[in-house]
Amino acid sequence: MGCGPGSLSHLLAPLFAEVIGIDADREMVREADHTAAQNERFIRMRAENLPAGLGLFDVITFAQSFHWLEQQPVAESARAMLVDGSAVVHVSATTHLGDGDVPRAEIDDLVRAYLGPVRRAGRGALPDGTPSTEDDAFAAAGFSGPEAIDVVSDHVHERDEDEIVASVFSQSSAAPHLFGDQRHEFEAELRRLLRRASSTGRFTERLRPIGLRLWR
Repeated sequence: MGCGPGSLSHLLAPLFAEVIGIDADREMVREADHTAAQNERFIRMRAENLPAGLGLFDVITFAQSFHWLEQQPVAESARAMLVDGSAVVHVSATTHLGDGDVPRAEIDDLVRAYLGPVRRAGRGALPDGTPSTEDDAFAAAGFSGPEAIDVVSDHVHERDEDEIVASVFSQSSAAPHLFGDQRHEFEAELRRLLRRASSTGRFTERLRPIGLRLWR
């Protein structure tokens, strides 16, 4: 739910017979579908409109998405869509914000220069930031838990300019359509920023820990 460009869905696809990703953003769904495996399907849909006849699932994931949603009704829908004994996995990750030499603060400043100081949430906005009531919503929907798992990696990833640009556009707060007719101007300025930061066009990042919270 809230699959964005399919970053997590693509990773999970080899582990399941079928993976369905939903997102309210047309461009995100289009990008996810463009790189989909044969057993992946992506649908433009708000999570608030579920279950929408999609069936029952062994696993439902939220990755950097649940805080944007109407949490209580979405959690209730998720519980109704699980087969017995399966789980919702709430993934807390800032994998686009690793520790390294990517000039993330400058990139954030550039996004704000184009989109304004209030953080965008797809076609909406979050003037007060993101809510932090996720656990309460899952518990109120009848889930038990959570079982918490931290995934830590010491691996340092090398990224090129195109990968950094893609990571910026993969965020709902900086989705391509938000820039309107200034998208190409923004991307050109972003690339100039990156080239000033690295003469080689290469960057290194160590991903931050990923937190998994399993609700059953």
